[in-house]
Amino acid sequence: MEEQGGNSTNDNSRYRLKLYITGTTPVSACAVVNVRRLCEEYLPDLCDLEIIDVFQNPLLAKEVELIAVPTLVKEWPLPVRRFIGDMSRTDRLVAGMDLKLIA
Repeated sequence: MEEQGGNSTNDNSRYRLKLYITGTTPVSACAVVNVRRLCEEYLPDLCDLEIIDVFQNPLLAKEVELIAVPTLVKEWPLPVRRFIGDMSRTDRLVAGMDLKLIA
């Protein structure tokens, strides 16, 4: 897993995920841990994960039309998928995000 701080890569063979959180709340922390674990266990070396704190950049929430946080957005491969919640149910996350797992 390669965690991005800003710009996503243009490599179309990798999953591009963005996780929108709100500060250091327990729900946000849980979502970060769960998504990182998903990337490390099921998409090793195939995932670019960008974690975006909407408290630090509130305009992004409006720009991407977030309705709740935490929200995980799978940007690539298409279709774009969104998953809202703490990301603790890996089976539902995998199905909802239409991930093709390695493990």
